[in-house]
Parts: sequence; C-alpha cells; structure tokens
Amino acid sequence: MQLALRVGDLDGSIEFYSTLFGTGPTKLRPGYANFAIAEPPLKLVLLEGKPGQETMMDHLGVEVEHTEQVANATERLTSLGLFTEVEQDTTCCYAQQDKVWVHGPGREPWEVYVVKADSDTFGADSSAPSVACCVSGADASAARA
Repeated sequence: MQLALRVGDLDGSIEFYSTLFGTGPTKLRPGYANFAIAEPPLKLVLLEGKPGQETMMDHLGVEVEHTEQVANATERLTSLGLFTEVEQDTTCCYAQQDKVWVHGPGREPWEVYVVKADSDTFGADSSAPSVACCVSGADASAARA
C-alpha cells in the first residue's frame, strides 16, 4: 500500500516520519523522499509542495511486482465499469513505471503500478517534482492551472 503526501516542509516531514516509523527514506532526491516501511507495511512517499502549505493527501497506490499484474488490474477494473487511465513506460517519482489510474467516489486518485527501473529524473519532462507526475489525465491538467 502506498500513501503519497504533498508536504510544505520536506526536511521537517522527513525528520518526523523517520522518527515515527524508526527508519529513514530508502530513496531521497530533490523534493522527494520515499520510505519502504516494514511495520506496518507501507510505502510512504513525500512530495515537496509549496512552503508553509498544510500536508495533503496527493494520491494512493498499490505497488505490484510485475507488469502483468497492472494489466490484470486494468482488465478487472474496466470490466467492473470503472474508468481507467493506463500509463506505460512512464517516468514518475524517480522511477520508470507501468500503471493504471482509477478514482474513488471522492475523486481520490488510486494507482496500481509496477516499478520497472530507477530513474535520475522525477518525471519524463523534468528533474524537479511537479504536481502533474503523480496524477492522471484531467487531474494533471487542473493541477498545472
């Protein structure tokens, strides 16, 4: 399970969550921290927001081990009548990924994703964290506005 938070104080948040969970980030890049917490099992991602902003939920996710699992999730979710948006070989959060997005009833974005490789850049078009990398379709357009 993944929880991605957009935080106004990345350094303070890294310190807080390192203390809270007793472990530091497994991946630390400009504007980005990724924790792989064993107990409770959680992938916590911190994305740098605007200075002083309150922390907010950015998106939720389920990390799987193989691309086939993303394809299976896409097929299952689509067959259940959910609108899905597929991204293949995308670069996001300093990783090359395949993923499928769906939205809950409150418009909360969920992704089912596999990390295929590490990346030196945050997103496909930049080296700095942007709002558009971790949201899908119309949400990305709205986030850039």
